[in-house]
Amino acid sequence: MYKAVIVNSLSNDFSSIEVVDVERKQLEANEIRIQVKAASVNFPDLLMTEGLYQYKPETPFILGMESSGIIIEKGNAVSAFSIGDEVIVSGKTGSFAEEIIAAEDLIRIKPKSLNWEQAASFTVAYLTAYVALVCRGNIENGESLLVHGAAGGVGLAAVDLGNYFGANVIATSASSKKREFLKTYGAQHVLPDKGFKDKVKELTSGSGADIIYDPVGGDVFDESVRCIGWNGRLLIIGFTSGRIPSVNVNMPLIKGFSVVGVRGGEYGRRDPEKGKQNLESIDKLAMSGKLNPHIHKAYSLENVTEALNELRNRTVIGKVCIKP
Repeated sequence: MYKAVIVNSLSNDFSSIEVVDVERKQLEANEIRIQVKAASVNFPDLLMTEGLYQYKPETPFILGMESSGIIIEKGNAVSAFSIGDEVIVSGKTGSFAEEIIAAEDLIRIKPKSLNWEQAASFTVAYLTAYVALVCRGNIENGESLLVHGAAGGVGLAAVDLGNYFGANVIATSASSKKREFLKTYGAQHVLPDKGFKDKVKELTSGSGADIIYDPVGGDVFDESVRCIGWNGRLLIIGFTSGRIPSVNVNMPLIKGFSVVGVRGGEYGRRDPEKGKQNLESIDKLAMSGKLNPHIHKAYSLENVTEALNELRNRTVIGKVCIKP
């Protein structure tokens, strides 16, 4: 038996979430059992508890998209990993538990430069940012990069990668506390997330931002349209503001910019070989010590609703973790 966080039914108040003892299952030939050392809390986890995410698992289900841990058992067809290997697990559910079973193709060796919490929090955020900036945004050295929601997990990953690729990073946040943190994290310029368009134009010598990375949507998207440059790329990461915005198509026509959707995981599912290359690229950067995932706080399994509420209340800087 092992403990796990179960979502029994969908609700908007976490009332159906509980920690229960789960019976161990026998492994299939290609499966691996991992002792979970840390799991990351992502915004899609929050949405899944309400049935609002595009992937809708049947209830009851074990919450948690990504984790890190140690292999304690493997199926007889598994050859790429050994018992005792330290690994990262990337999936859709199952990570908020003392143990997780995952297929071999969902597991990667943990970069030694990352601790358990960083390793658990690494894949979703950095893969999203990498696919956005490199695969969809075609970022180039010296370009201006405007990152909204910059103190969140995917936002900080974009700031981190933007610096690595030589961009002039302009970060926005609604919180003064978060803006102070961003100044220490590597953003060249930090602005409030309202009334930023004139300052962005000033910082880019009147031309506007080359790339805008937007996980917020709503009013932030509307204002972004007013400060994007010619041949700019407005990258749609999500809508944490709660409002899905729209744009009159004469704006991209007149200003010559593109509105580009980003789904990091789906990009790899549609093109498995490219997806594998993207994961290898972010792992290589992590192994070199060039990336710096920031952990806000770690919670126990029993306090998972507190972690989810931190995300809902937007008090998190970086990522929140679960430590079984």
